[in-house]
Amino acid sequence: ETGGLLLETTRGVLRCRGLLNCGGLQSDRIARMCGITPRVRIVPFRGEYYELIPQRKELLKGLIYPVPDPRFPFLGVHFTRTVHDIREAGPNAVLALKREGYRKSSFNSRDAAETLMYFGFWRLALRYWKTGLEEMYRSFSKAAFVRALQRLMPEIRSEDLVPGGSGVRAQALAPDGTLVDDFLIQEAPGMIHVLNAPSPAATASISIGRAIASRAGQVLGLG
Repeated sequence: ETGGLLLETTRGVLRCRGLLNCGGLQSDRIARMCGITPRVRIVPFRGEYYELIPQRKELLKGLIYPVPDPRFPFLGVHFTRTVHDIREAGPNAVLALKREGYRKSSFNSRDAAETLMYFGFWRLALRYWKTGLEEMYRSFSKAAFVRALQRLMPEIRSEDLVPGGSGVRAQALAPDGTLVDDFLIQEAPGMIHVLNAPSPAATASISIGRAIASRAGQVLGLG
């Protein structure tokens, strides 16, 4: 309608001056619901962590990161000391068959079909099938995971680690199989769609928020 948008939600219809889509794992779907054709598709990758047992916390006093592989936006396994004084080791990067699939057993038929029927996914898979199999193997083999960690910390042993949490990365994948490794924002009249916000999105969240708010002020006329 003139002067704004009408959003149909499960809690009724909302009128707004503009729409800022920061939907993460659902951002491409939200864009399509708004009549936008996203230049990418969100493909979920699960990252799994181990934690150092309390008796071995002294092994890690700070952060340990590998030299990143420029072919991938993923950092690779690394060691992190959190603000809660937990020592995390990981993550890997495994294809998830559910967009909110935080467990190995998580599955959603719609999510899996959208990934497996996307030509961009198969172009990526054909290019990096060996890397994908290695990541899956590390997901099911603690010994393989530990060997990857030992490249950064030779002293670490399997008994030093217990299973930790996991996260799902909303990875934007282009039709040619390219893993988008930069911010991707699509605009339309009255709308801004944030389709990719790569690492370090959490670390830089305040700066990213300010940048998006500034853009919203210009595009949507929000003061």
